[in-house]
Amino acid sequence: MDVNLVLFKKDGSQKPFSVPSSTIVLGRRHDCDLQIPLASVSRRHCQLVLNNNTVKIRDLDSRNGTFLNGERINDETNLKAGDYIKVGSLMFGIQINGEPEELAPPEQTTTREAEAEKPKEQEKAPADDLSDSFFGIDEDEDLGDLGELGEDKDDSFLKELEEL
Repeated sequence: MDVNLVLFKKDGSQKPFSVPSSTIVLGRRHDCDLQIPLASVSRRHCQLVLNNNTVKIRDLDSRNGTFLNGERINDETNLKAGDYIKVGSLMFGIQINGEPEELAPPEQTTTREAEAEKPKEQEKAPADDLSDSFFGIDEDEDLGDLGELGEDKDDSFLKELEEL
């Protein structure tokens, strides 16, 4: 089975990423199969599992949630060709065995999705465990002028994604 995640970039272009194995993890950590270095993405955000003729997605207790077609998912959920998943501030379309041939970005965020995007409460990790932090910056640390990393206008983070 040939599965692609098609990233919808802010400039309207698209970037396909092939799913190379039967299980991949998307997240901010350097050891994730698809590393997404954005503050809105959890260290280990979600997981895709390809099994026989099915593709499933599972949220890995991410802070901002994983969305399938605008609905926050809580359990392992089946994906089909043409579905949309939102990971942090990024939107991907799902292409399975070349279907659908053309993908268009979904409509704007619904009110229900915006409500569900509110971060859920999580326990704070021990202060001495910096191995999971992004570039040594704790998630709760004030980032000052860095602001929302999801606002990267030139999509330079895509260069890092292409190296995977």
